[in-house]
Amino acid sequence: MEITTGMIKELRETSGAGVMECRSALISCGGDIEKALAKLRERGLVQAQKKAERVTGQGLVDAYIHTAGRIGAMVEVNCETDFVARTDEFKSLAHCLAMQVAALNPKYISEEQVPPGEEVDPKEACLLSQLYIRDPAITIKDLIAGTIAKTGENIRVRRFVRYELSN
Repeated sequence: MEITTGMIKELRETSGAGVMECRSALISCGGDIEKALAKLRERGLVQAQKKAERVTGQGLVDAYIHTAGRIGAMVEVNCETDFVARTDEFKSLAHCLAMQVAALNPKYISEEQVPPGEEVDPKEACLLSQLYIRDPAITIKDLIAGTIAKTGENIRVRRFVRYELSN
């Protein structure tokens, strides 16, 4: 099957991966865009695991206030360099994470933070295990891994806080 520029463009817009990565994935999947997208996501997770030990000393704090002004959240998201922290991709990730915290009210960042003996459902209580509110086909961990693959840097959620007006 011939891989057209339109197919590459469509996959690139969906995945955010580079042109050559998209082309390679399409060739290896026989032109099937869905399979190529899955392959690119898998590569992103592998890349994220390789970068997991890198120091994240830069980043930004982002806030989200719900329309009614009764719920708000702030997150600190870290990366390796200030260059990546200033990119639209990173800023968008931080804002989406703040929105996720405001919407689903997680208690912990990851399952490792849950105190021993506490019974919680990680899909509700742990931010990284939650399904992403804008795309329930992926978790927050997958969303971050995708951004790691695009930026080439380790990214870590350092902390978050959520506020809600009480009645």
